[in-house]
Amino acid sequence: MAQASTEDTIQGAMTLAEHFRELRKRLIRSALALIICTVAVWNQFSDIFSVIRAPYDAVQGDGSSAILALTGVTSGFSIQLRVCLAAAFVLSSPIWLYQLWRFISPGLKRNERKWAYVFTAIAVPLFSCGVLLAYYVMPRMLGILFEFTPTDVQNVTSVESYLSFFLHLTLFFGIGFLLPLILATLNFAGILSGERLKSAWRWLILGSFVFGAVATPNGDPLAMTFVALPMICLSFLAVGIALINDGRRERAAEVS
Repeated sequence: MAQASTEDTIQGAMTLAEHFRELRKRLIRSALALIICTVAVWNQFSDIFSVIRAPYDAVQGDGSSAILALTGVTSGFSIQLRVCLAAAFVLSSPIWLYQLWRFISPGLKRNERKWAYVFTAIAVPLFSCGVLLAYYVMPRMLGILFEFTPTDVQNVTSVESYLSFFLHLTLFFGIGFLLPLILATLNFAGILSGERLKSAWRWLILGSFVFGAVATPNGDPLAMTFVALPMICLSFLAVGIALINDGRRERAAEVS
């Protein structure tokens, strides 16, 4: 038992320079995956952009006078590049999420690194659910924002402005849904204990509602709760997993 424990400690020990080399390796692999996916979706730009502009079109269908327009000579190429990069970011999420876990894994014992595949298998659906939720609430958010347009003014929205709004919101939701999983990952890495997370339950609830308030600028309490509840459930699930993992580690320590 003692020999295995010592080996795990040696495996988990890394110098600062080794951490930087490991980070560079993970970033390079993630960047290569992003580039390959960008090339793969380049010819699918029209279909992808149709999906992106659908929330805007839905608002126009409800009677909004907003118009989506391109401005600038190079805007067309810039938009296609940004759209394809965004699509590639989502498409390559299994790879860069796996690389994220592998960067953390040197701080774990050997028998805990098998969770890399479990982490990726959970993280990808969570990230996707966050993006889909943002996509679902976006038409309502756009409709509320466009209501502030004066009656004698026509709202001509640049594609660049709308695309930035779309990407920021969807990525904000996607990463937000990953936070509970990151909390559990920090527990597996020995950085956060389950008891510490449990004692911070009020902050987890408050943070979830702040997230919901920021994500729903119309101030509708029902919409804010609709966004906050999944975050609260996921956060408490992360706390439960952390407590179970702490108990498992304590029992393993007693046995050894």
